[in-house]
Amino acid sequence: MKTLDYIKLDAAAVANVVNGLQQLLADFQVFYTNLRGFHWNIKGNQFFVLHSKFEEMYDDAAEKVDEIAERILMLGGVPANKFSDYLKTASIAEVSDVCCADAALSHVLDTYGALIAEEREILANASEAGDEVTVALMSDYLKEQEKLVWMLVAYASK
Repeated sequence: MKTLDYIKLDAAAVANVVNGLQQLLADFQVFYTNLRGFHWNIKGNQFFVLHSKFEEMYDDAAEKVDEIAERILMLGGVPANKFSDYLKTASIAEVSDVCCADAALSHVLDTYGALIAEEREILANASEAGDEVTVALMSDYLKEQEKLVWMLVAYASK
């Protein structure tokens, strides 16, 4: 038996949702790794604030990776689990050697902009497929991330 048989969703109807979630999974995995690098390498007078904030953000990203992968499984897909596959799929680029607060924050804000756009598209596709659980998940992510973006923009303002 398949999970979709019990949760009453049609595999064809959720195919776009699964594809969008696969993209989001790859992007969150790359973002997680970038955040770890920012956490480790940040320097300067904003070190104490950003070192802790980046740790909080990569912990959150790790939790989302697990939620997204599990949702893919619930919808009948198989989540990618190799970093080489993530790099082929991801729209978020790997970054390295970022130790300046301005550069790290700029990258984080650009990444959230891309993730938010992806989540809105997944939300629309999930709504069309009658997949209210994915709609709720994406709505929760959007609510949290929009507030975080607002706070980061305020923090980075000169």
